[in-house]
Amino acid sequence: MIALLLATLFTFVELNCENLFDYTHDTGKNDHEYLPTATRKWDNNKYWSKLNNIARTIVACGGEADQWSLPDMVALTEVENDSVLHHLTTRSLLRNAGYQYVMTQSDDERGIDVALLYSPFSFRILSHYSLRIPPPAGHHSTRDILYVKGIIVTGDTLHVMVVHAPSRVGGRTAREYRLRLAERLTATVDSLRHLGEGSHLLIAGDFNDLSTDSTLTMLCHHGLTNLTSAASGRNGARGTYKHQGRWGSLDHILSSDAMANLHNGSQVIDLPFLTEEDEKYGGIKPRRTYIGMRYNGGTSDHLPLTATFKIGE
Repeated sequence: MIALLLATLFTFVELNCENLFDYTHDTGKNDHEYLPTATRKWDNNKYWSKLNNIARTIVACGGEADQWSLPDMVALTEVENDSVLHHLTTRSLLRNAGYQYVMTQSDDERGIDVALLYSPFSFRILSHYSLRIPPPAGHHSTRDILYVKGIIVTGDTLHVMVVHAPSRVGGRTAREYRLRLAERLTATVDSLRHLGEGSHLLIAGDFNDLSTDSTLTMLCHHGLTNLTSAASGRNGARGTYKHQGRWGSLDHILSSDAMANLHNGSQVIDLPFLTEEDEKYGGIKPRRTYIGMRYNGGTSDHLPLTATFKIGE
């Protein structure tokens, strides 16, 4: 009973880490631009600065002042490998947080994967596996979907899927590829519902589509709710991503009806250390790690999303 009283607010975070690579080569992967000898001169110092920026971001997503607590779950996209996640959870500013993680091992040519951090005090994992999306002719393999099943403190089973959809570069065939991913998600949701297990479900990540695009509307027409479609920041951000002066959200957190009924609010986190002045278009923009090939020292070109749920009442 004490655990339930202490864990009534469940915080879920989604964050695109923008090329969170280590500085060593992974055999068979095209990660050469993130090596010390490459034009970017990606090295030990830049890598650890990036890791601690990501860690600081996750901590900041836990709320403010007396309402703060570490997020219970964090869906991460654009992370390279197990070494990066091991360093993030055991040697960065998060080293005392106790986070555990699972991740994919995709066929993405650059070696990019997705991962889920979780607090073992909030979530007991039961199983996890990857869902692979066959590419259309002429396309490279994309990131796998990460599926995770576990138990939250109420005793309910929670299903989580983490997504990094194919890039918007590529026109019509790229859109078709993202639709294939959406179809794979809906098929998995149908399977869970058929088994009577899909009542508590979250799907999160970088969909590379806006909430009005066909992939997101397909998912919402399939009985899912986009909890973050109207999310904005408190310091001027009107989405998670800014392109040519226009804000939009390519990142989303979707849920089943049962989780939507527990939803306590969503927000784009646009704290000052995550943003910088947009000198060309006005206002602010995410402070990314590189601008072109120039090192900028920021965290990501995407801002994080949070969704909170009241689960212990």
